[in-house]
Amino acid sequence: MTAVRTVASGARLSLPVRRIVALGLLMALAGIGSVSRAESTYGYAATGSGTLTATGRVNLSLTVPKLILLRVGAASTTQTNLAWTPTFSIPAVPTPPVTGNNTGVNWDASAPAVSIGTQPGAVAVTAWTNAGSGTINCAVGTWSPATGGPPNASFTVTGTGTLPHPGANLGACTSTAFTSNSLASGTWTYALGGTPTSWSAGAYSAVVTYTASGV
Repeated sequence: MTAVRTVASGARLSLPVRRIVALGLLMALAGIGSVSRAESTYGYAATGSGTLTATGRVNLSLTVPKLILLRVGAASTTQTNLAWTPTFSIPAVPTPPVTGNNTGVNWDASAPAVSIGTQPGAVAVTAWTNAGSGTINCAVGTWSPATGGPPNASFTVTGTGTLPHPGANLGACTSTAFTSNSLASGTWTYALGGTPTSWSAGAYSAVVTYTASGV
């Protein structure tokens, strides 16, 4: 007859016995966990013939972050400054005025001519997004002073490359698409037109904000 050893309640198990019990518990827990996390199937044919199948599935999940980048001009937080300085010419002999007071001039009493002056150079632009669709738009802030200078529509913008300017001029900003998952780049060239003789004297300034959006 096989002897059976019992452990009385409250009795202490020896170290080897405790290790065996602990190992058994860990194996039992591991078995329970694998059952709850795994998928298992089987095929069985009592006749021992035919094709059997057993399937197991694994769910795959991938989350790709969404990113959008925009660079207009300098590669820093410093805003690119575009400036125009119209120039005057006093007739009859075209005489450019110089800074000062009570300066003599041979003026024939005709209206002076005003030239818009040198137009600024092109501005490099770049954008990128992996969103489903990318767009760019612009908005001109309030001018300071608010009145007296050229209207926004007098500033035309022509673009080159794959990133179009969002509007033919700053008075017609409109959301414009660019290709996703592809670097869009080019240049924007700003030109001031209009009638400078109708503008009041003053130092005018405004900020154009470009916004790239990815949906």
